[in-house]
Amino acid sequence: MLIVTQVAPYADGPAGVHGVLGQATTALCELAEIAGLTPVVVDDVRDISPHQLGTPGVLALFTIGETPFSPTQRKALLDSWRAGRLNVLGVHSATDACYSWPEYGSILGARFDGHPWTQSFAIEVVDPEHPATAHLGDSWQWRDEIYLFRALRPDARVLLRLAGDQVDLSVPGGRVPDCGFPLAWCHREENGRTFYSALGHFPGAWESPAYLRHLAGGLAWLRDTA
Repeated sequence: MLIVTQVAPYADGPAGVHGVLGQATTALCELAEIAGLTPVVVDDVRDISPHQLGTPGVLALFTIGETPFSPTQRKALLDSWRAGRLNVLGVHSATDACYSWPEYGSILGARFDGHPWTQSFAIEVVDPEHPATAHLGDSWQWRDEIYLFRALRPDARVLLRLAGDQVDLSVPGGRVPDCGFPLAWCHREENGRTFYSALGHFPGAWESPAYLRHLAGGLAWLRDTA
């Protein structure tokens, strides 16, 4: 499993820094090993060969900013994903990356569109049958940045969303997006699969058994050949 943790600049300035990247990398490596995969940590995508992107497996992305995939890498990744060779596990800020690459939004399933709130909140488990959510019950209490999204794929299978009436819409940037408040989803395109969770900003997430089981379930779904 290729695990990419890269902070790159935005087109108009520096990107935010996520202090949990080291902790997340350790956890993702452990999840990969439990799943029988060999983790390969990448902190600069320019070190990935197109051949690696065409090799069967999983690409885990905890990225932010204009991650510098080359045109050749982009084509290899997109072709391999659609063919079902390389499935994608997106974590937290991975939707806030690669704005100069139009197809990237389709691969991840949506584009980040702000996070007006950071607070404790209740998560509604929309789909309790998915392996990423089956352990959570009907509701899950959590503390995190609450991401907003635009251009959510219409075929996205929403797994988690913010339960209603918990945020102050009067704060700067506060609004209800067209897609509502999804927090995790999965989708397919041709033979490719993507699982994405917007959660994971704080260190406590990476110490939470429930959160790690959430990601492990997403990884299991990516590898399910049924």
